[in-house]
Order: sequence, then structure tokens, then C-alpha cells
Amino acid sequence: MSKIRLKYISTFLSLISLLSFLNILYSYYFNLYLNVNTYFYTLLTSGFFSFIFFKFQSDKNKPSLFEKILTILFGYIFIPLILAIPFYFSIYNLTLINSLFESVSGFTSTGFSIFDNIKQIDQSLIMWRSTTQWIGGLYFLFSIIFLIDIYDESLKRSLTNFISFNNSEIIKQSVKIFVLYSSLTFLIFLIFEIIGFRTFNSFNLALTLISSGGFLPFNDISIILNTDFKKIVFSTLMLISFFSIFFIYNLILFKNRDKNFFYEDYNLLFYVITLVLVFLLFFGYNNDFINILFSIFSSISNIGISLNNEFTNLHFIFLILVIIGGSFFSTSSGLRFIKIYSLIKFSLNQILSFSKPRNIFMNRLLFSKTNFEVNEINKYFLSIIIFIISLFVLTSLISFSGINFEKCLTISVLTLMNTVNSSAYGVNDFDFQNIHFFVKYSLILFMIVGRIELLTLLLIMKKYLFKN
Repeated sequence: MSKIRLKYISTFLSLISLLSFLNILYSYYFNLYLNVNTYFYTLLTSGFFSFIFFKFQSDKNKPSLFEKILTILFGYIFIPLILAIPFYFSIYNLTLINSLFESVSGFTSTGFSIFDNIKQIDQSLIMWRSTTQWIGGLYFLFSIIFLIDIYDESLKRSLTNFISFNNSEIIKQSVKIFVLYSSLTFLIFLIFEIIGFRTFNSFNLALTLISSGGFLPFNDISIILNTDFKKIVFSTLMLISFFSIFFIYNLILFKNRDKNFFYEDYNLLFYVITLVLVFLLFFGYNNDFINILFSIFSSISNIGISLNNEFTNLHFIFLILVIIGGSFFSTSSGLRFIKIYSLIKFSLNQILSFSKPRNIFMNRLLFSKTNFEVNEINKYFLSIIIFIISLFVLTSLISFSGINFEKCLTISVLTLMNTVNSSAYGVNDFDFQNIHFFVKYSLILFMIVGRIELLTLLLIMKKYLFKN
């Protein structure tokens, strides 16, 4: 246990205590007494462990690779247990496994839910579901900073001019993330208010979009997105969690920034524009193009929600977009566009080098002067191998329960990419409430694996395979 930096976990437990207190105030203000006691339990439990973890004496030396990994992994296991308290002690008689499933789904920003009808849940618990996503998104971003020294230099350069962080720089960047994350959440909330959403819906949807989550405060989002204008606004706001959390910040301070800070976002912008033009070319004749655009932006941001329009011929394409993912410094999941693009370009250069040996082909990303090294390509390729192995294992585990292979494969992809099931992928009717407990445990495990894969498994392999 001494290898785990418990003070790091203590920070998030303190935040859970604060949000529990706010939920108590909300419940009393709107006379929602059905589950108010559950937030008292959460407040006391999270506050107690936050105090204990903060007082826990840890090694004063700089944490090693494995200490960082163990800390992040411990947080993804322990924090959902605290977040599950309001579900387990609610009036809805949820079992421990269902409560944990809901909290892990929220904390990993996946969005799978055991609730069939959201209208039957009181507003305070709906808010708590959204809160679990918001905390999970923040935890993920903080974890990237916590592990920043381990990542590739080209990715670090898109964040800072420092090659290595000391403690003061980590704190500075963490505070910056918290301010940006909270400000963007408020901005999304404000825009929803302006276009006429109910305040309650605006708040919950803001927490969902900023965290790339999938929880909704209602059963069908089409109820509030009843005009093309609202659909376009909502689609655009989903891209906030697709681009880097620092993108707007870097734009504001452009004069003090090197262009390299923008190279990933430039590539992502080019990727989005290309996608829209391609879909417009092939599906522009369709009157439902705005709905298709909604599903495109929802997929690339790994949010996954849809307008319940059946585009059967596009399910596979949307699933591919989910796998590709978005920015490295964002709450979205996926394999990351930059890594896929780098692998493709490197492979093409290798093929061309054999056909034209006298020519020199640069392994350079578009909009960047940085060349990616072979060891980086090896790690990118390894991450894809890890994904394929994880996908095979999870699909096999789910198929044992008798679910047809197509649904097993789709749910496995969405689980590993932390994307909610919806009609965009043809699995909106998947019943998480009544699936076998073995499948439920498997999904819980791989929702966590999907969120921490690049932060743990890849790093462990790096220690052994890329020692240089």
C-alpha cells in the first residue's frame, strides 16, 4: 500500500464530499427527500477516507513508474466504490453489482446504464449519475498530467515546453486543467440555457458532454433537440471533448505559444473537415444529413448518444470512428487519431522506401516540424495489439452468455472505447439490467481497462520492451 500515492486519491475524495454536500442542498431545496440520506452516507465515507489518505505517510522520493501506475489503477477501483453508495442505498433496491456497474460506467465516462426508464428516477440521483461522469473525466485528465514524464516527447510538447515536470509544474498544470474543465462545463451549460433548455437538463448535459460521457437526464434526447438549430449547436458542443482541453487556452495565449502546441488539434480539425465533406458527398442528398452529422460528432468524441435514427448501413462506419477517437489531452477515448495517422504514414513510407530506395521519406506529421521516432511507432502498434487482444477476450466472455456475435463484438468495442450504446451502433436496446452477472463483472473490468489501457498496460510493457 505504501507504493500507492494516497494523497493523490484524497484530492478526488474531497471533491466527492463537496459534490455530495451540494446534492444534499439540492435535495432539501427542491424537497427531494427520497434518497437524501444516501448522500449523507457518501459525504461521511468520502470525507473519512479523504482525511485518512491525506494523513497517510508516503515515500517523499519521486514516485516510480509502478507507483504511478498503481495509484491510477487503485483510484479506478476505489473511487467507484464510493460513488456507488447513493445507488446501493437508494429506494430502487439496486444490488451491489448493479450499483457498482452504474458508478464504474459513469466514472469511466462510458454511459452504460442498468436503468431502463430514467423518468422513474428522482432528480437528485439523476444529478449524481451525471456527477460521476464529471469526476471521472477530471480524474482522467489529472492522471495524464500525473504520468506526463512517461509519454512521448512529441505529445508532451503539445502541452508544455518542459521535457520533464517537477512537483510545482505538475500542480500548476493540474490547477490549469481544473479551471479549464470547470470553465468549459459552465460555457456548455450557458449555451444550453441560451438556446432554451431547462436548467436541470442543461446542467446534466453539460456534465455529460465535457466528460465524453453517455448518461442523459431523460430517455430520448430527441425530445429537446426538436429543431435543426439545436441539433447543430449540440453537435458542435460535443467536439469540445474531442479536441485538447488546452486548445482554447492555447488559442487565447497564441502570441506566447509555439505553433507546435497546436499540431494535434490542427490534424484533428483537418480530420473532422474531411469526414464532414466525405459524408456530405455521399449522403448529402439525404434530408437526414444533420442527424448523420450528429452521429459523426458523437462517435469521434466517444460520447455515443444518437437521435434514434436508424442508419443501418452506417453502423460499422460509426463504430470505426469510435475506435479512432480524438485528442490525447481530452476526455475522449479511442486509440487516438494521431497514433492511427502516424502508423499509416510510417507504413506507407516503409513501402515507398522499398519501391524507391533512392528517395528519402520523412516521418513527419502534418502541421508539425516534429518527426516521430521508430520506438514511438512500436508503442503505437503495441497499443493496437493490446486493443485487439482485449477485444477478442471480452467478445469471447460476453458470447458465453448466449448473446449473438454481432452484438457481442459491438458492445465489446463500445466498452473498450468507453462509448455509450445507442441506435447509431444498432445496440440501443441492449439490456444491462438482466444480463448474466459474469458478463456484468466482465464489462466492469474492461470499462476500466478501456480507460487506463494506455496509462498502465502500455507503460508496463514499455518498461520491458522499450528500455532505451
